[in-house]
Amino acid sequence: MLEIENLQAGYDRLQVLWDVSMHIREGEFVALIGANGAGKTTTLRAIAGLLTPQGGCVRFLGENITGYPAHRICQAGISFITEELNLFQAMSVEENLLLGAYLCRNQNLIKTNLDKVFSFFPILAERRKQLAGTLSGGERRMLALGRGLMSNPRLLVVDEPSLGLAPIIVLTVFKTLQELHAQGVTLLLVEQNVTNTLQITDRAYLLERGKITLAASSKELLENEYLKETYLGKR
Repeated sequence: MLEIENLQAGYDRLQVLWDVSMHIREGEFVALIGANGAGKTTTLRAIAGLLTPQGGCVRFLGENITGYPAHRICQAGISFITEELNLFQAMSVEENLLLGAYLCRNQNLIKTNLDKVFSFFPILAERRKQLAGTLSGGERRMLALGRGLMSNPRLLVVDEPSLGLAPIIVLTVFKTLQELHAQGVTLLLVEQNVTNTLQITDRAYLLERGKITLAASSKELLENEYLKETYLGKR
């Protein structure tokens, strides 16, 4: 579904990514892990069209989307949930969700997607008229995920969903991602919580200093000695 070949990207004269290559098959749940500053978010921004790559190629469903603007990539079927969430605080939960369907002109499909989101996140149905700015941290994460699903994406890209959340809420968010995957959603997850991430994903890539240094099944990476010592705190 997604193929990245020798991706190079950065900001002005600062190069962050060096020949990053990875792929995602339809129906997979894939993680991109690594320390803060490794280039994970930069990779996602390059995929989503928020950053123009300096080199390499990004293909989605066989189409070269390298350098496409964000709205065209969204139209192609990629939905990007940023770590900042970018919710409209003074608008209701339902209004935020409907904005996620701004590319869709089929009102029946919009209603179907809205019902689907409410089935995934019943708490959002309860709070549909509540302002987004009054939600808890976990509820905001759910709203951002729900809004991303309103565009009917083929690929959901999620950046640091556990950021700033209490441990019990983190478990809820991770369980939600598992349920989305079980429903057939293809996911690419960037997350610093390496242990929890490897427990719920199919495969993972380790990004260090802008380069992919390990790629394997999540089960294999959980047993990798270097990863255990460096990222899991085990010896």
